[in-house]
Amino acid sequence: MSKIKVLIVDDSAFMRKSISIMVESDKDIEVIATARDGEEGYNLAKTLKPDIITLDIEMPKMDGLTALKKIMKDCPTSVLMVSSLTSEGAEATLKALEYGAVDFIPKELSYVNVNIIKVKEDLIRKIKEIVRHKLLKEGLIRLRRIKNDDASPASTTVTINKVIPKMGFRAIVLGVSTGGPLSLQKVIPKLSKKINVPMFIVQHMPPKFTKSLADRLNGMSEVEVKEAEANEPVRNNVVYFAPGGFHLGVKKNSMGQIVIDISEFPNTTLHRPSVDVMMESVINAYGKHTLGIIMTGMGKDGLEGIKMLKNLGGYCIAQNAESCIVYGMPKAVVDYGCADIISPLEKIADEINKVMIR
Repeated sequence: MSKIKVLIVDDSAFMRKSISIMVESDKDIEVIATARDGEEGYNLAKTLKPDIITLDIEMPKMDGLTALKKIMKDCPTSVLMVSSLTSEGAEATLKALEYGAVDFIPKELSYVNVNIIKVKEDLIRKIKEIVRHKLLKEGLIRLRRIKNDDASPASTTVTINKVIPKMGFRAIVLGVSTGGPLSLQKVIPKLSKKINVPMFIVQHMPPKFTKSLADRLNGMSEVEVKEAEANEPVRNNVVYFAPGGFHLGVKKNSMGQIVIDISEFPNTTLHRPSVDVMMESVINAYGKHTLGIIMTGMGKDGLEGIKMLKNLGGYCIAQNAESCIVYGMPKAVVDYGCADIISPLEKIADEINKVMIR
C-alpha cells in the first residue's frame, strides 16, 4: 500500500512543523504539503487530493470552518480538526463535525508536553484508522457495483438473536468514540420518552467538549440530555454523559438511592472516561436488565463491559461496519459474538425504542 498522504493547514509555523514531525515519524505516512490559511488549504486540497487533512479552526484570510465547508462541497476528504481545548473551541469543533469533519486533535501540542508521546500515538492511530476504514468502505461500494447488487448492507439490520429478554430493561449503556458526536445526533433525538429508563453514555472527548455536546443534544431531543454531575440522583428519561477526563459510574447513597459516581480512578485505563468502567459500574447496579450499545470508534473499549453483560444474559446492539466512521469498537463486539443486533446508524434509535417499548 502506498503512503498515506496528509495535508496540514494551520497559520502557526510551529504547529505545521510539530504535526509534520509527528506524523512522518511513521513510515506509512507522508506530508505532501502545508498551508498557512484556509484558502491556500482549500486550493491544495483540490489540486493534490490528499487522503486526509489536518485543519486549524482559527486562521486569517479564510477560517477553518469556511474552508471545511468548501472542501466538503468541492473535493470531499477526511478532515481532522485542530481544536483548542476551550468552551469556544468545543463549540466550533462540534460545528465542524456537523459540516463533515471526522474527528479532531488538541491544539495544545508541544514537545515539552509530558503527554506528547500519547498525543503523537493518538494522532497517527487516528490517521491510519480513518483512512483504512474509508478505503474499506470504498472497496465494498465498488464490489457491490461489480456484482450489480441493489441491496445495500449499509441500510440493513442484521438480527442475530431474536429472543429479547422478557424481563424489563432498567438502564441503557452506550459507548462511542471516533465519529460519535455526529452519529449521536442521529440517535439520541429519535429516542422516545416511553423508554422510561436512564441512559449512560461514554463518548471519548476532552473536558468542556462533553458538556457542549450534551447541551446541543438536549436542545434536539425529547429526553433530557446532560453532562453527569457527582452524587446527583439517577432519573428515568435522562441521558447522562460522562464528563471529559473523568469516569462515569453509579452507586447507592446512604438512603439507598442510585446516584451518579464521578471519579478519576482507575487511572490506568487507556481512556478516561472509559466505556468498560462505566458499563461495569452500571451493570453491577442493574444487572442483566441493562441494554448495551456500541457505536463507531477505534479500539475495543466496551468489549469487556459487553462480555460481562452477555454473561448475565443481557442484550447488545452494535453499529454495522458500513455506517461507522471507524469500525473498531463495534467490530470487537461483533467478532466476539456478543452482538444480538447489528444495525446501521440510521436505525439504531428505532431498534432501541423497539426493544425498550414492548
